[in-house]
Amino acid sequence: MILDTIAAATRVRIELKKAEVPLEKVKKTALSMNAETGFPFETAINKPDISFICEVKKASPSKGMIAADFPYIQIAGEYETAGADAISVLTEPEYFLGSDDYLVQIKEAVSIPVIRKDFIVDSYQIYEAKTLGASAVLLICALLNSRTIRDCLAVCDELGLSALVEAHDDREVESALAAQARIIGVNNRNLKDFTVDIGNSIRLRKLVPDNILFIAESGMKTASDIEMLRQAKVNGVLIGETLMRSPDKKAMLTELRGIAG
Repeated sequence: MILDTIAAATRVRIELKKAEVPLEKVKKTALSMNAETGFPFETAINKPDISFICEVKKASPSKGMIAADFPYIQIAGEYETAGADAISVLTEPEYFLGSDDYLVQIKEAVSIPVIRKDFIVDSYQIYEAKTLGASAVLLICALLNSRTIRDCLAVCDELGLSALVEAHDDREVESALAAQARIIGVNNRNLKDFTVDIGNSIRLRKLVPDNILFIAESGMKTASDIEMLRQAKVNGVLIGETLMRSPDKKAMLTELRGIAG
């Protein structure tokens, strides 16, 4: 499965990083930064209407190159102007052609929260995310068991970071709940064959208590898709490809919201 391949590559990448900048140094830097953040990512997506987390993504294993021309700072600025509630930045370099530098520069250019979207397999990456300026990180249930997720959440809390805990099925939702995640995201993409079904989020939403923020990820392309998720009491959506391929991101985001004009 592609997720296992990416995780293996990530472990190699992190070991190389540790050789350059040891864990204790990254940890010391992260812990010296302000942890009294108020968790802005959670605040941004906890609102009466559905919230939008807009993704800055150059490529993906399922779609290949999405944006050969990649003015990522401009794209992030367009998202903010269009009314995005938060921005997701891919930092995985090999399969998504992401970069830590993208996150650093985007964070400096926008005022809304930024989530580091990577494949976390080591707490090193959480401390690193703090030093890069992220307000949140992604934790994937398919890579981490409940105990490990709980440990990662403890690190996040210590740093003032939020964590979007991603699940794909019933068992993974149960794992996220057992870890006491405050935000659960459901990825609608089947990682075995890359098919997408937004009904996955609608079905799994019923397993998650209303006091836990719920994010639908992948596959939303129309206002009708968003409306179905809105009716299912989904708190937010994470949208990448649909916006990345749109030449007018403000118009597309307005269209997705279902607002005229």
